[in-house]
Amino acid sequence: NNHQNQPPGSDYAQFIDIYSRMYRERTMLIGKFIDESEANNIISILLYLRKEDPEGPISLYFNVPGAIMRPGLAVYDLINQMKQTMEISTVNLGLCSGMGALLAGAGTKGKRSAMPNSRFLLQRTGMDTAFRGQASDIGLEVANLKRSNDNLEFELSKMTGQSVERIQNDLKRDFYLSSEEAVRYGLIDKVLLPSPRKRASEGGPTDLGTFEGDDDQKYQGQDNRGGFGGGWKDESARNRKGEDDDDDDGEPKTQK
Repeated sequence: NNHQNQPPGSDYAQFIDIYSRMYRERTMLIGKFIDESEANNIISILLYLRKEDPEGPISLYFNVPGAIMRPGLAVYDLINQMKQTMEISTVNLGLCSGMGALLAGAGTKGKRSAMPNSRFLLQRTGMDTAFRGQASDIGLEVANLKRSNDNLEFELSKMTGQSVERIQNDLKRDFYLSSEEAVRYGLIDKVLLPSPRKRASEGGPTDLGTFEGDDDQKYQGQDNRGGFGGGWKDESARNRKGEDDDDDDGEPKTQK
């Protein structure tokens, strides 16, 4: 396949870094704190992918430790705009904190997912940097920040189906959700659970396609009792543990 990476008229193949190769497949890994610079980088790539194919699906994989609110909202607005004409799938790989959690939930309904051990952290955002100036200017900045946080809560309410009052109450403190709790909360649609039926045979290729999420998982529609990763302690988790204990042959199941 070297000829695919070979510039016209050249006798040698051009080196392509892994991220550029992923962009060719319309796949992005977003794994940094999202400040102005990182937001501009994400936006430029998304705009390029939209220009290449205005209707082609895009996959976004998140492992975001946090984000500044205004740059994060700029990325969020662009994702919302793009998903009107294309399918955008999102996956939380590890931790989506603050605005990262909002971005992970911004994908196309039915295509928002998370890995089993991933976590979400919902929180209000304070001032990004120390603000100096006259008292009236500081008051205007604080009022503007409050409006941004209110807008964040409104967007979370639209996204999850929870009331604004509950969102406000939950965000009084750092609000942690396990992947299962995030499904019940309405932030995502499914957890990518390992499936023995889809596991590749020994020696065969294995990728994220070996994970699946049922259309109607047994923890959907249940009341969320969590907030601090308690999803693994609920009844569905205990039932699943019992099923795992019954399978004590020690051998992974392979596709027949």
